Amino acid sequence: MVGYPVTVAIPPLPEGFTSALPITFPCTAVRLVPASRLLANDYNPNKVATPEMELLRHSIAEDGFTQPIVTYYDDELDLYLIVDGFHRWTILTREFGCDMVPVVVVEKDVKERIASTIRHNTTGKHKVDLVAVLVEKLLNLGWSDDEIAVHLGMESEEVYRLRQAMGHRDLTAP
Repeated sequence: MVGYPVTVAIPPLPEGFTSALPITFPCTAVRLVPASRLLANDYNPNKVATPEMELLRHSIAEDGFTQPIVTYYDDELDLYLIVDGFHRWTILTREFGCDMVPVVVVEKDVKERIASTIRHNTTGKHKVDLVAVLVEKLLNLGWSDDEIAVHLGMESEEVYRLRQAMGHRDLTAP
């Protein structure tokens, strides 16, 4: 689509910028894309109750749209898959009727996108059964229990319990 580049270089950090650890700033490469070109992912276990959705709508009304939607561009679909910001996108399009939305694009494989979605959603309420499905999906994609625990910020015991919930027979207690 003309005018909506898929690859956007992240601007260099200001001269003199220092950081104790390596870090990138995808948030400096925000772009506006048609809201219709975004697609919800099929693995977000985060559910937001009606009062919190209303508070989010109120926040956007009072403060403006302060956080871009984190996406991954899918070449085959020619769409931006939402990694984080589904509820902001929903309110922006349904409540405010916006046809353009600000996004940043991250380049990650599906395992990393799933983990990123979980990490971004630290304030919502994750449905345990949906998280268990994600653990199983990550196992099927090749991650070990330890990798899942590290990337999702879980204890190994949590991963073990989620595997139990999914009926895994090859369980070894952590």
